[in-house]
This record gives sequence, C-alpha cells and structure tokens, in this order.
Amino acid sequence: MRKNSVKSTRINGEVQRVLAEIIRGDIKDPRISPLTSVVSVEVAPDLKTCKAWISVLGDDKAREETYKGLKSAEGYIKNQLAKTINLRNTPEITFIMDQSIEYGVNMSKRIDEVLQNKQL
Repeated sequence: MRKNSVKSTRINGEVQRVLAEIIRGDIKDPRISPLTSVVSVEVAPDLKTCKAWISVLGDDKAREETYKGLKSAEGYIKNQLAKTINLRNTPEITFIMDQSIEYGVNMSKRIDEVLQNKQL
C-alpha cells in the first residue's frame, strides 16, 4: 500500500473518525480535556503503527494531563479500534500533541485586535 493511495487515504480517514469518537465518548478519564480533537492520523502501510496528531484547546497543564490520560488508555483505545474497524492488523497508536488549532485561534484574535485598533 503506497503512502498516498486511495486505500491509504480511506483507512487514515476512518481511523481518525473512530479515534475521535472513542476519545470523545468512550473514555471516562477526567484527565482528558473535553476540548480534545484528532487533527490528523497517519497509518503505516503495513498497518502496524499509527501516528495520531491530537490538539487540546487550553493551557499547557490541560495539554499535559490529556496526553497522560491518552497514554494510559492506549490499550483500551486499541481494543475499541479493533472492535470497530476490521483491519488485518490493529495499529499501535502514537499520540503527538499538535498546537495548530490553538495557534490559529491566537492568530485570529491578534488579527481582530489589529483591525479594531486600526478603526479607532
């Protein structure tokens, strides 16, 4: 399976959707922030590993606690993923914290501030 094939893209999208559902609804860990989103997922061609970019809206403490909660729930997440998606292998998930959403929100606020100051 090539990196940018239709099959690879479809698997990445399905894993991302299911992973978001599991994090949002199934995990009851209070450390995981309710403002957690799965930004992107990249499943290896051999379906053995998976990188999941996670974004948490909040401060550094919330990001750190969410990461710890996700790391401790890796086994449960993999089990739920295996039950939901019928793949030859269920990938080992590596969580990577992504700050792109928070960066976008901050830049949008700054642009609004500049436009507001310009009008005064």
